[in-house]
Amino acid sequence: MPKPHSRRTRRLPVGADPVPGGPGTHFRVWAPRRKSLSVVFDGDLAPLLLDREPHGYFSALAPNVGAGVRYKYLLDNDKDPYPDPASRFQPFGPHGYSEVVDPCAFHWHDQNWHGIQLPGQVIYELHLGTFTHEGTWKSAAEKLPYLRDTGITTIELMPVAEFPGKFGWGYDGVQPYAPAAIYGQPNDMRSFVDQAHSFGIGVILDVVYNHLGPDGNYLTKYSPFYFTDKYETDWGAAINFDAEGSGPVREFFRENAAYWIREFHLDGLRLDATQDIHDDSQPNIIAQISEAARRAAGSRSIIVVGENEPQDTTLLQPVEEGGCGLDALWNDDYHHTAMVALTGKADAYYTDYRGSPQEFVSCMKYGYLYQGQCYRWQQQPRGTSTFGLPRPAMITFIQNHDQIANSARGQRITELSSPGLFRAVTTVTLLGPGTPMLFQGQEFGSSNPFLFFADQNPELGMKIREGRVEFLEQWRSLRLPEMRQHFADPTIPATVERCKLNFAEVETHSQMYRLHCDLLRLRREDPVFSRQGADGLDGAVLSPSAFVLRYFSVGHGTDRLIVVNFGVDLELDPAPEPLLAPPASAQWQKLWSSDDPAYGGNGAAPLDTCESWRIPGHAAVVLHPVAELQPRPKRRKKSQ
Repeated sequence: MPKPHSRRTRRLPVGADPVPGGPGTHFRVWAPRRKSLSVVFDGDLAPLLLDREPHGYFSALAPNVGAGVRYKYLLDNDKDPYPDPASRFQPFGPHGYSEVVDPCAFHWHDQNWHGIQLPGQVIYELHLGTFTHEGTWKSAAEKLPYLRDTGITTIELMPVAEFPGKFGWGYDGVQPYAPAAIYGQPNDMRSFVDQAHSFGIGVILDVVYNHLGPDGNYLTKYSPFYFTDKYETDWGAAINFDAEGSGPVREFFRENAAYWIREFHLDGLRLDATQDIHDDSQPNIIAQISEAARRAAGSRSIIVVGENEPQDTTLLQPVEEGGCGLDALWNDDYHHTAMVALTGKADAYYTDYRGSPQEFVSCMKYGYLYQGQCYRWQQQPRGTSTFGLPRPAMITFIQNHDQIANSARGQRITELSSPGLFRAVTTVTLLGPGTPMLFQGQEFGSSNPFLFFADQNPELGMKIREGRVEFLEQWRSLRLPEMRQHFADPTIPATVERCKLNFAEVETHSQMYRLHCDLLRLRREDPVFSRQGADGLDGAVLSPSAFVLRYFSVGHGTDRLIVVNFGVDLELDPAPEPLLAPPASAQWQKLWSSDDPAYGGNGAAPLDTCESWRIPGHAAVVLHPVAELQPRPKRRKKSQ
């Protein structure tokens, strides 16, 4: 058997790692500019001086230390010790002692779980602190049967790595390996994932590899090489993936991706703001992160999703073809055109969208709208080609954490649009060929806002408030003095409380909830929609406010037609559009309608009549072909 301090017996390259089979814990940390390094314990245990290794590492075995022991590192003759950069748990926050965690102590029950693949998924973005009133892993787990019954197949968790304060979004994390203590113990997270798998639900985690938060970030105490001034990010110093000393930095974050998959049985990752993960070297760190995560999954299948504001589809190309091997990207273009259609407002970063039928048709067929054309808002070309990509690779949504909060009041789209228009756009979103994503509470039309919030020290809190006002000024109306009084203070607990879901609205908003459940059931069970356009998809504009999408089937006998109208009732007379023609010896019949009374609508009469096509306004109607029982009567000639 290898010696306890051997790299081969460690689960992680750095951190406090209990020896498999015991006894003891092996400590290892990278601090290349330091001369000595000791582990100091919270209690009566004597400090442990670590041995210096080559390449700036320090390590040693503590034979009398096991799970639950709390510790910090004392570097040289510094006055105070610091938490472990690779701590698996910070029970008292990022400034406190780290805790030794044995990842093998949890008993898993998901041995028959084989992971998830992208086709067929319905993603549900969830912020753990506001998803339930308690804001914990345990309370969130109680809602898993509800999510399963709704039709959710994959939960996407907003970041949970340790961050300062009592509340926050998690994008200012400072301990990438430690699940935030405010949500519970690490084994509570494991239990949540384990239970999700028992309900047939996958879990992926949003991870932030483009920056760290400013408060509680001790990486620079250990090494000056963790960050670089070679690049700029929207949040400060960039992580060093390609400059001097970057090798251990790459390993630190690459192995972090593997850690979440291996030790928490997660089903994938969502990589935040990949445009600010800067790396001019080869292989690219994003590709290495993706590969490390898949290796850690073993025989399980996982998905890796990216957020990329410039819409660079190179991220989706296979690594052997020069790409990064991701499975999917968020489609901001779809969100932006949908918002303009739903609200009529095309300001700030919605400037280059019209919410038109053509934009919806193009999104359904091609994913991104901008694939290299000039983008006036940024005064530069935007996007790259999606040709040849699988349709599920586009994550489509009309709400997410950022986009709801990027407003004066954090209002949900149901408050900003008409009911009929919202139902119609929801239909297109949930039956579209991309992979749909809902934001928590969207399925029942939550009346709770989702606002930006972060609990920071007073100095940082002031900067956060100022930064929020500055960000919102890109909307002309939000520069007005009368609007600023409606901006919520992101640093106070009351703002967080306003964002917590009220699940009683599942009943009080039952029509909205039923709409989503029925659409997700149709998407899952229909033999054509469930294939996400694999047999072909086309669309056509019928008027300035209406369009049609046709999903083809093998032989065309079971094609599906979605007829959508964002405007007033429309009569097509004549209707010279081939996509409206039914299959041979068949006629169109209504399969589903967003205007059904069950969803609060007024009903949808037959669309294809002997006289003309009559398309209801603010509605989406799904048609399917049925055998024509008798020839339709010829249209009578008009009198001269």
